[in-house]
Amino acid sequence: MKIIKSVPRPDRLREVPEQFSWVDQALVQHHYIDRCDSRMAALYLFLITVADAQGLSYYGAATLAARLHLGADELTLARQRLIALDLIAYQTPIYQVLAIAGTQAQAPCKVAGAPRALPPTRQIHAGPLSLAQLIDLERRHARL
Repeated sequence: MKIIKSVPRPDRLREVPEQFSWVDQALVQHHYIDRCDSRMAALYLFLITVADAQGLSYYGAATLAARLHLGADELTLARQRLIALDLIAYQTPIYQVLAIAGTQAQAPCKVAGAPRALPPTRQIHAGPLSLAQLIDLERRHARL
C-alpha cells in the first residue's frame, strides 16, 4: 500500500537556503544520534548550522556555552564525546564538522540513485558542492 502524503502548510514549504548547511541523514542511519545526549546534539546542530563549506567554524567556548545554555564543563564534555564519535575535530579555536565515516561524497556529477555524467561541454566543479548547488545541477542536467 502506497502512503499518500499531504502537506499541512503548503504556504510554508522549505526551500534549500543559499548559505551552506546541511544535516547528513547518516547521522540517523548509522545510529550516531542514538549515542548523543541532548548537549552533544545541541552542539552538533549548532556547528553544522554555522559551518562553512569545509565544515569549519570558530565560535569561542564562552559564546557556545551561552548560546547553548551549557556550563563550561558540559560544553567541554559534549565536545570531547563528539570528537570520540569522530563527528567533529577541534583545534582551538577551530571546529571542523567531519564527514561521517563511510559517507564521503561521490563524484560531483553523480546524484544518489541516478549516476549520470555531464556532457563534455560542461565544466565540473572540483570542490565540495552545497545541497543547493547539487539540486541546481540536477535540475539543469534534467533539462538536457
